[in-house]
Amino acid sequence: MVVSDENGQITSFQEKPSVEEALSNKVNTGIYIFEPEVLDLIPAGETYDIGGDLFPKIVEAGLPFHAIDLPFNWIDIGRISDYWEANQKIMKGELRTIPMPGTQVRPGVWVGLNTSIEWDQCEIQGPVYIGSGTRIEPGAMIVGPTWIGHGCHIRENARISKSIIFEYTRIGSASIVKNSVAFGRFFVDKDGNNFESEDMHLDWVTDSRIPAEALKSATDGDEK
Repeated sequence: MVVSDENGQITSFQEKPSVEEALSNKVNTGIYIFEPEVLDLIPAGETYDIGGDLFPKIVEAGLPFHAIDLPFNWIDIGRISDYWEANQKIMKGELRTIPMPGTQVRPGVWVGLNTSIEWDQCEIQGPVYIGSGTRIEPGAMIVGPTWIGHGCHIRENARISKSIIFEYTRIGSASIVKNSVAFGRFFVDKDGNNFESEDMHLDWVTDSRIPAEALKSATDGDEK
């Protein structure tokens, strides 16, 4: 947290304080502009933290050290749960400064270039983004907010709900993906916990082979 005076001069700096101990609601976003002379304040040959060591030293020395207020909400995406939540906000239009990419082809559905989608044989409920070169086979059901990256392959009867599918991932036939993030060899839930199942192959191909009668119930009910 950053505390500054009416001229923007930083008077104190707190590295990750608790809510009760915070002296300000101004957040350090990790974007800095330094003069070269600041390197003279960093001792050689030892670990020296910018937030915990350098900034308090600058404040103590009374050197010019100013904060800039920027009119936006800063969202930390250092954890999978943060990334998933930020993506959900973008898809729902809650972050107005971030426009959706691609072309809106129907209400709440944006697509990139050269997609192959069986529109008449799929059910797609926005908000949904479908990246360039992605193929979606008949019978697939996609419920937003869902982001599907470039070059993905969603096979027949797959069910995807409130999830993020990274580039070049194939979701196998009759798979169920809900409140999750799929990327490469990894498949995790929205809180960052590994998802493992005898029926889910955590590879470039994910294929849960869920019986047809279970497909509809996967997109109903409570959220995780």
